[in-house]
Amino acid sequence: MPAIKSPSLSSRRRGRPAPELIFGDLWPYDPAPETADPKLKARYGLFINGRFVAPKSGKHFDSINPATEGKLAEIALAGAADVHAAYTAAQRAADTTWGRMPGRERAKYLFRIARLLQDRAREFAVAETLDGGKPIKESRDFDVPMAAAHFFYHAGWADKLAYVAPGRSVAPLGVVGQVIPWNFPLLMCAWKLAPALAMGNCVVLKPAETTSITALKLAEIIQDADLPPGVVNIVTGAGEVGAAVMGHPIPAKVAFTGSTEVGKIIMRSLAGTDKKMTMELGGKAANIIFDDAPIDQAVEGIINGIFFNQGHVCCAGSRLLVHEPVADRVLAKLKQRVQVLRVGDPLDKNTDVGAINSKEQLGRITALVKSGVREGAELFQPACPLPAKGWFFRPTIFSNVAMSHRIAREEIFGPVLSVLTFRTPEEAVEKANNTAYGLSAGVWTDKGSRILKMSTELKAGVVWANTYNKFDPASPFGGYKESGFGREGGRQGLLDYCQVT
Repeated sequence: MPAIKSPSLSSRRRGRPAPELIFGDLWPYDPAPETADPKLKARYGLFINGRFVAPKSGKHFDSINPATEGKLAEIALAGAADVHAAYTAAQRAADTTWGRMPGRERAKYLFRIARLLQDRAREFAVAETLDGGKPIKESRDFDVPMAAAHFFYHAGWADKLAYVAPGRSVAPLGVVGQVIPWNFPLLMCAWKLAPALAMGNCVVLKPAETTSITALKLAEIIQDADLPPGVVNIVTGAGEVGAAVMGHPIPAKVAFTGSTEVGKIIMRSLAGTDKKMTMELGGKAANIIFDDAPIDQAVEGIINGIFFNQGHVCCAGSRLLVHEPVADRVLAKLKQRVQVLRVGDPLDKNTDVGAINSKEQLGRITALVKSGVREGAELFQPACPLPAKGWFFRPTIFSNVAMSHRIAREEIFGPVLSVLTFRTPEEAVEKANNTAYGLSAGVWTDKGSRILKMSTELKAGVVWANTYNKFDPASPFGGYKESGFGREGGRQGLLDYCQVT
């Protein structure tokens, strides 16, 4: 909270002006660390055919805590032989158990996974924060509950699959391969696994090499839920392992969430095959504020959309388009708000902005911010202290940004906001759509008709109205243009994991 100088009663009686609020100075907070035990193992194996096994190469790599740069655990490094073993186990399970099991029985397993995840919510939240660097209140209040919600939601679908495509028949694809990114490790697992399992598919999944721990902890829950062996298999490693998962001949479908560049490589490698694909790729979302918008609410939505998650979201509102009549007011409020954000230990419940996921990502953010300064944008950063160890970056606002600037065109994946202005709704649409991406957007206005009109003109898969970064398992999410194709969530997400005849 900001330190406030309150005027004395005598000064108010004498008619003296009240002192202004001082937003730069903060009262010191006592540390409020989350103390739940994440129950980490010193070494994690691969999860294949219902068991944790050592990699055939015998090699492991370290998982690093980005807030301390210390080692959390050793993670197994899979090879091509391990990926093949995982796919063989998945094919066997699809042919003998899971693919033949009635939907009502599959639902029981998914419900069990969701409940076990809820039971261990605090443990998983701490593990997610340690491994990824996001503030504990984000992991605790959003990531873990939303992951459980996805399993609950799709468990409800498992015995109602006849309604996924009314008037037509649906059947599982068989085996699918999935690769997920580092920004929402546990939630991305749920997004990928829950619909695939509900539809009757078996899975080989590869988490990001920098954030593998919660995926492997989810494998422990899968064991506890007594899921048949081979239904879910998890292999870990870097890009070579992901390429092996995507390029293996067994899966009938592959699903990838990650960068547009890697997505293009995967699509080229699979060209000419009969594999189904869904791709959720990069984004450069525009948050559009009109002069009749609820300004204070909009400012909080912007802060939530770009800073509370360190900008580690593909749909982060990293471009802010502000109507010129309120541009100065919005920018002033944003700067005022950013000055009181607390950057620091992600496990502290007072922290608003945690650690950047990796040293490499911090370097990319730093380079893009320097490019913004070189190209003439106006930089604002609060004078907040950063921890001596770990990978941290101050919340950053750029004003006087031009569409030609790299910071307005390239995905930064960091706590960096670029502010542009517009005069007419048509100009706002033109600037918002002037990007290779099309994942998400936000519109802030008091006029419902304007929201509806903007939602039809913005080239984005998701358009939020007077809010931002709100998700629901029943609502499909995805983009188009270079943000990918296919949907995750809702009935539409299930359709991407089945054969329709």
